[in-house]
Amino acid sequence: MQVRRLAADVVVIGAGVVGTGIARELSRYDVRVVLVEKRADVAFGTTKANTALVHAGYDADPGTLKARLNVRGNALYPKVCAELGVAYKNTGSLVVALAEEQTIHLHELLERGGTNGVPGLEVIPRERVLAMEPGVNPNVVAALWAPTGGITSPWELAIAYAENAVANGVELLLSSPVIGIDMRGDRAVSVRCPGVVIDTKFVVNAAGIWADDIERMVDRDDFEITPRRGEYYLFDKRVGHMVSRPLFPVPSQSTKGIVVAPTVDGNLIAGPNALLVGGKGDLATTAAGLAEVIEGARRLVPGLPVRESITNFAGLRAVAVPVGDFVIGPSPGVPNFVNAAGIQSPGLTAAPAIAEAVRDILADAGLALAEKPDFNPVRERPTRFAELGRDEQSALIEKDPLWGHIICRCETVTEAEIVEALHRPAPCTTLDGVKFRTRAGAGRCQGGFCGPRVVDIIHRELGIPVEQVTKKGGGSYILSGPSKAPLLEQAACRCLADAGCNAASDDGPDDGRIYGRAGAEDVGEDVGRGDHGDLGEQDVCRIETREREEVGGHAHGRV
Repeated sequence: MQVRRLAADVVVIGAGVVGTGIARELSRYDVRVVLVEKRADVAFGTTKANTALVHAGYDADPGTLKARLNVRGNALYPKVCAELGVAYKNTGSLVVALAEEQTIHLHELLERGGTNGVPGLEVIPRERVLAMEPGVNPNVVAALWAPTGGITSPWELAIAYAENAVANGVELLLSSPVIGIDMRGDRAVSVRCPGVVIDTKFVVNAAGIWADDIERMVDRDDFEITPRRGEYYLFDKRVGHMVSRPLFPVPSQSTKGIVVAPTVDGNLIAGPNALLVGGKGDLATTAAGLAEVIEGARRLVPGLPVRESITNFAGLRAVAVPVGDFVIGPSPGVPNFVNAAGIQSPGLTAAPAIAEAVRDILADAGLALAEKPDFNPVRERPTRFAELGRDEQSALIEKDPLWGHIICRCETVTEAEIVEALHRPAPCTTLDGVKFRTRAGAGRCQGGFCGPRVVDIIHRELGIPVEQVTKKGGGSYILSGPSKAPLLEQAACRCLADAGCNAASDDGPDDGRIYGRAGAEDVGEDVGRGDHGDLGEQDVCRIETREREEVGGHAHGRV
C-alpha cells in the first residue's frame, strides 16, 4: 500500500462533538489541523446516541472541570448554534420531586448550582409545576426550575462543526483509525492511520470511549475508560406535546436518572438507564433495560404510551476511572499530547467550552495562534422543505423539480435535500449520514419506505455500487445482491432446456450464472435467434421484460 504523508500543526483524533468542536475552534487560527476519525462519518459514536440536552450546570460538584465547563458551555450555546445553523431551544428544565423527603435534594441542587454560577435557579411549588407541565405525575411536590436548560441536536452540531472547520481549512480523514503514534523523546511526532502518516507538532486525544487506548500509544496509562451503557425510547411526534421541557427525577450518585424530554425535531425521548459494560461495542438494548427506562419515565409522566415508541437504541458514555471528572490537559510526561477524554455527561453541553480550554492548553504549550483574517464562523443551515411555507416550497420546486419529489414521507424530506447533503464539505456516504443530515429515515417507519430510495440516490450521486452502500460504514451493507436471481435463472434454464440448448448444462463455472452458448449477457439479447434453436420469442421477451422492470432497465441475466 502506498502511504501518503501529511504535515500538520495539530492532529485531532476523534470526530464526535468534542473533536469537531476543537477542530473548528482551531480553524480560527493560522495553523494546519487534521481531524481523523475511525468511523465512516462524524458523530457516529457517543454523539449520535444521547439525550440531546443542554444542561444548566447545577448537578456537577463545585470545583470540577464538569462544573466549570458545563456552565461556560451552556452560556456559549446560543451563539454557537446561531453561527452554525444548528437547532437549539432554550426550554428550561425541571428536576421533579415526587415525595416530601426529596425536596431536601432540590435545595441541595439549588445551593450547588449557585456555587457553580448557574443563573435563575429556584425551587417552585406543585401548582406552578403542574401549570408548566400538565402531563407530569400529579403526585409532584415541588421542582427545581433551571431556566438556562435546553435541548439541541448533537449530531447536527458535530456535523456543523466539521463542515465549518473544513470550510476554514481543516483536513478531515474519515474511516481512518489511528494504528500508532510515533515518539521522539518525550514528544509525539507523527500519527499513523492506514495509508497515511501525519507528521505533527501536537496531538489532541478526543477519541471518546477509545481515548485510553489512544493514550497508551504514547506509553501512558493515566486513566481507563469504562463504558456506561444507557438505553432509550424514542417516541413518535404525535406525543411530542406531552412535555415542553426536560423533566429529571431527583438524581442519584451515579446518574441524573431517567429523563423525559422533547427533542428539537418534535419527538419525545425517554432514558437513559445506566449500566457499566465491559465491551466498547456493547450497544445492545435489553428487555430488562427497556423495562427500567419505561418504568422510570412513567414515574414522571404516567400517561406515556409505549405504543407510540418508534425505536429503541443505546449509547455508551465514556467514564474515566479513577478520575471521575473530565480528563483535559497534557498527558504527564508527553507535553504535546493533550487529552480531552472521559467526556461523559454533561459533555455535550460542555463541548464549546472544552474547545476553548484545549485551545488555551495548546497555546500555553507553545502552539502559535495567529487569527486568520478570513475566518468565517458562519455555516448556513441546510434548507428543510418541511419547515417552509407553501409559497416557499412552490418557488423551490419551480427552480428544481427534485424539491417536489418526496423521498421520506414520514419527515417530508425531498430528493433535493438528500442530494445537497451528499455534496456538502464533510463527506456523507451512508444511510445514517443522510438520516442525521436530513432526517430521511428518522420518522415512524424508520426508513422502511425511503431506505431503498436513499440507497439509489447515494449510488447515483457518489458512484458507489449499490451493493457497497452501507448503513453506517464498515460491513453494514444494505444489499447483498439481486434477490430474485434464483427464480429467473430457473425460468431461463427451463426455457433453454426445452429448446435443446446446452446453456443449462454443467459446462460452465458453478457460480450461479447461466453459462453455455447463451451466456449471462446474452439472455434477452441473442437467445431465440441465430443457432440457439427455436426458443420462442415470447418466452424470452417475458424474461427480459421482467428483468428490465425489476432492475431499473438493465438486463443482467439475473435479478
